[in-house]
Amino acid sequence: MHASKHVYSFFAGIGLCLTATLAQAAGLRSIDIPADAESPAIHGMVWYPCATTPEEIRVDIFTLPGVKDCPLAGDHLPLIVFSHGQGSMFLVNHDTAETLADNGFMVAAINHPGDTAQDRSRSDDLSVLVERPTDIKRLIDFMIGASPFAATIDQDRIGFFGYSRGGYTGLVLLGADPDWAGEASNYCQHSQLRLCQQILGNKYPSRPLTHDPRIKVAVLIDPLASVFSAKSVAPLKVPIQLWASERGGYGVRLRDVAALDVNLTAQHEYRVVPNAGHLAFFLCPPALIKERSELCEDAPGFDRATFHAGFNAEVLAFFRKWLIQPAK
Repeated sequence: MHASKHVYSFFAGIGLCLTATLAQAAGLRSIDIPADAESPAIHGMVWYPCATTPEEIRVDIFTLPGVKDCPLAGDHLPLIVFSHGQGSMFLVNHDTAETLADNGFMVAAINHPGDTAQDRSRSDDLSVLVERPTDIKRLIDFMIGASPFAATIDQDRIGFFGYSRGGYTGLVLLGADPDWAGEASNYCQHSQLRLCQQILGNKYPSRPLTHDPRIKVAVLIDPLASVFSAKSVAPLKVPIQLWASERGGYGVRLRDVAALDVNLTAQHEYRVVPNAGHLAFFLCPPALIKERSELCEDAPGFDRATFHAGFNAEVLAFFRKWLIQPAK
């Protein structure tokens, strides 16, 4: 195993380093991937380098710094595709997307159909876990194919960022097949979730899910790791930055992510964030603090905003290392 493991710690300088690297503003543009014979339409957003002074743009309940439909600044850009967690949306990690775009990356994030804050119709159905990797493959196909950004993307420098179920999505895309009959069934023994009942009823697919070898590096945040065995993740070869919250929650357990760290034979870094819960990896907009304050509360002594400054800097450094500054 090739892994760098440590407990994540905060230090003030990392935020200053991040500020010093900001070279541009983030351009923002909505994208819509058309439905095809087998899959529904997908909506999302792209963040990209822009040389114009940023403004404040309201999207849903979020206020984003950036420039809507800004002329693209740059060429041969690395592309990072984002996958959100259960019942969430493409804006959930917008601050990380902004950081990457401000520093020369193109970022594309989508809503996974049937598993968003606006549409939870299939959030508890196994079909979502089956289709999520295909959603991201369709996103990559669109970005390097029909999108207006295609000519500016370096197709040999594609990375992935996934949070929670998005982390599960990334593991599958990188080559892992869920161990439905083994680890997943064991996890589901005491659950009444519909998708768990489907797994226990052997209603899972017999064939591997969608993999995508175009992805060269991945950042996985508190992934739903409980459905993978050591054999599941043995095929993974690309560098991974793996993050875990010490407190977990929402179906994610530190022990499962720690087991994934042990089982990964690919070169990877492992970060455990002390005193953090599963939801610490996104910043709450004021409207959400007001309406769903429980999603925005942290353990005493944990400062979410301070954490994000360091978190975004480490994610940026990791993608830079593997997609801009190749390892020697």
